[in-house]
Amino acid sequence: MKKAIATQNAPQAIGPYSQAIESGGFVFASGQIPLDASGKMVEGGVREQTERVLCNLAAILAQAGLGLEHVVKTTVFMTNLGEFAAMNEVYAKHFAAPHPARATVQVAALPKGAAVEIEAVASRA
Repeated sequence: MKKAIATQNAPQAIGPYSQAIESGGFVFASGQIPLDASGKMVEGGVREQTERVLCNLAAILAQAGLGLEHVVKTTVFMTNLGEFAAMNEVYAKHFAAPHPARATVQVAALPKGAAVEIEAVASRA
């Protein structure tokens, strides 16, 4: 069984997907780009964008009664891996040890011209 998770404290889905789905004790948060809750792109570079993305993920997880400390896996999509250190600096401020497993992938483009997108899987266990 799956249950949709939705909050007004993060941008609404811009396509046919849920902000997150809960199933089997896990919450699967869709990739978040740096839009504020009203759908406006955050100003600034990859640091500001990463901060907004992680705030969006935190808001979605909070709606499910979880926090970033429950995240077990993330996937980071970036349009320029040359900015990895800047993204990683912000990312590290949001996740304590033991850190989630993570993959980071460079992509040709992201929705709305974003520089970074992050998806997450959180566990209730």
